[in-house]
Amino acid sequence: MLRKRKLPMRMCLGCRESKAKRELIRVVRTPEGEIELDFTGKKAGRGAYICPSADCLKKAIKGKGLAKSLESPIPEHIIATLKEQLDKE
Repeated sequence: MLRKRKLPMRMCLGCRESKAKRELIRVVRTPEGEIELDFTGKKAGRGAYICPSADCLKKAIKGKGLAKSLESPIPEHIIATLKEQLDKE
């Protein structure tokens, strides 16, 4: 008999929906204090999850959920970079 593997669930900071971890994009604050996107889900650091849409990123930034989760203010140039990378995906 095959066992079903338990899928890790995470909540999107923009739409607040729980989804499978692999459906979401991880935003990471690295130990050096830099903020970047983690498409692999394996980078070291404090992570927060958003849906792969510009709308969810906008909501997460506007509601300050992203800054609260990462325990760090998000600089404007990082927000622009995140938007560009999401548009590529």
